[in-house]
Amino acid sequence: MRRRLLPRPDRDEGLLTETAEFSVVVPVHNEAGNVAVLVGEIAAALEGRAFEMVFVDDASTDDTRARLMALKAEYPMLRVLGHRANAGQSRAIRSGILAARAPVVGTLDGDGQNDPADLPDLYRQLTRADAPHGLKMVMGRRASRKDSAWKKFGSRFANNIRGRMLRDDCDDSGCGIKVMRRDAYVMLPYFDHMHRYMPALMRAEGHGVEFRNVNHRPRGQGKSNYTNFGRLRDAMSDLRGVMWLIRRRRNPGGADEF
Repeated sequence: MRRRLLPRPDRDEGLLTETAEFSVVVPVHNEAGNVAVLVGEIAAALEGRAFEMVFVDDASTDDTRARLMALKAEYPMLRVLGHRANAGQSRAIRSGILAARAPVVGTLDGDGQNDPADLPDLYRQLTRADAPHGLKMVMGRRASRKDSAWKKFGSRFANNIRGRMLRDDCDDSGCGIKVMRRDAYVMLPYFDHMHRYMPALMRAEGHGVEFRNVNHRPRGQGKSNYTNFGRLRDAMSDLRGVMWLIRRRRNPGGADEF
């Protein structure tokens, strides 16, 4: 089946002037050994749809970018963005979503642990005809994690703390696969590490969030860019900031035109 290309968007990064169906944004940093398989899996999962893949290379020091560029000939729906300096996962996700051409955007991590085969189900759950009014995001929940016991312990500990503080019903904030409305995302306040607090930020804006169990796989190649200590250190500072933002939101529940 011939893959459908997408129209070129307006250059204004905050506006979407032409629509397609689905954009998949993947932040990558030193994932040279994983990108070819991941690109192929995304293409297979979304075959027959009008979609694009936006891989954002966060200033990798290996040949991640070169391998992505080589894949563009085989996958014409693949776009490659590159940061000039390392800026972190949240910034890479934001760069990709701002460049996205579709009104619905999916994200997943670049290490191959998220399964692209889950994307169609997440998309359908978000866009279904009987979806609750105001539903803006469907987030994955890893039903059976394929991580080390130490990493799973660190995640459970952090999720327990943030859950008690934010009360956003999210028990797996580290799950990278999610599908959301682009227009809702671009209105959220941006800060480093914001990708870990998307349910709380969406709900603070009055948007609906749903969760869905997804597959989780062992890492493909390479090593994680995070440690438990690093996550905990960042989380303590981030939680205070997120709570500060939420307490100061004045959300009327939306505005109606009469």
